[in-house]
Amino acid sequence: MYRLSGIRSAVAGVALASCLMPSLATAETIDATVVAGHPPVFLWVKTLSESFIPSVNESLKGSGYEINWTEAYGGTLAKVGGELEAIEDGLAQVGIVSSLFEPSLLSLQNITYVTPFGSDNIDLVFDTVNAMHDEIPDMRKLWEDHDMEYLGGGFGLEDYLLMTKFPVSKLSDLSGHKINAPGPAVNWLKDTGAVGVSGNLTTYYNDLQTGVTEGVIVFPTAAAAAKLQEVAPYVTRTHFGAQYAGAIVAKKSWFEEQPEVVQAALRKAANDFATAYRSGLEQRVAGAFKAMEAGGGKISELPEEERVAWAKAIPNVAKSWAADLDAKGLAGTQTLQVYMKHLKDAGVSLPRDWSAD
Repeated sequence: MYRLSGIRSAVAGVALASCLMPSLATAETIDATVVAGHPPVFLWVKTLSESFIPSVNESLKGSGYEINWTEAYGGTLAKVGGELEAIEDGLAQVGIVSSLFEPSLLSLQNITYVTPFGSDNIDLVFDTVNAMHDEIPDMRKLWEDHDMEYLGGGFGLEDYLLMTKFPVSKLSDLSGHKINAPGPAVNWLKDTGAVGVSGNLTTYYNDLQTGVTEGVIVFPTAAAAAKLQEVAPYVTRTHFGAQYAGAIVAKKSWFEEQPEVVQAALRKAANDFATAYRSGLEQRVAGAFKAMEAGGGKISELPEEERVAWAKAIPNVAKSWAADLDAKGLAGTQTLQVYMKHLKDAGVSLPRDWSAD
């Protein structure tokens, strides 16, 4: 009897286990499209694919949930500057939104682009603007107004420089020349004698090659990847400063429908993305200069006195920007003052305090 009872118990145990196994072994699949307008040759997109997504997947192991990712990069779903609309319209659920190409919709996030000649310390710049999202409620609200959940992972671009078809050793050398610049960085050319032409990394090479422009404001790793030295060999280190360029966001209404474990995985992955993106960036920058030089680039430093002259020649676009946003009910002046204070408190030597004059 004992033996028979034991067999029956074992059978019952197997039957119970077999009933439970499907719920334990089969994870619920969530479909999600992740979007970026730039192609994976650019570091932030490469890191999105190689760090952010694997981090989410790893965090969800054993949670009962998994994400079936569709990766849409390089204009397959949204062009550069069209990522916010793609997510807002529900075409994608997660993505990198480049705030520098949304100067109207994400105005406060463009604080670094209206305060040129700032810090070249990428950690300081990225961490500062990322933290300001908690200090200044309007910064998060701008995302939320477009059904965006700011996940973090604020990323940016290393110290910007100038590449031209002609040598530049002083500010007056720019006079009469057409120069490409991204979004609000066109303002860095006001009153310098140059003509600013808005563009982005997908247009620069062709614009330079066809003579639409004669120079470009860009950052080293992108310049080398795009081989811009082939069409603009004069590389002038102007030290415009590192720039906050955007973040990883999710469609807020979609995000709020997800289980807490999925939300937590997405937030953690955004932080992991930020760490991975910055890891070794200095080495990549050094490698970019070597690649540009090997490709015919002629690298020079803009003299410090010319850098100061350039900073002073530009109208105070930062204060005008802040006043305009104040008039719209946004924290423009507060954002400018807080950002400048963070840089000064960190000991950054500024050729111009944009909040003061």
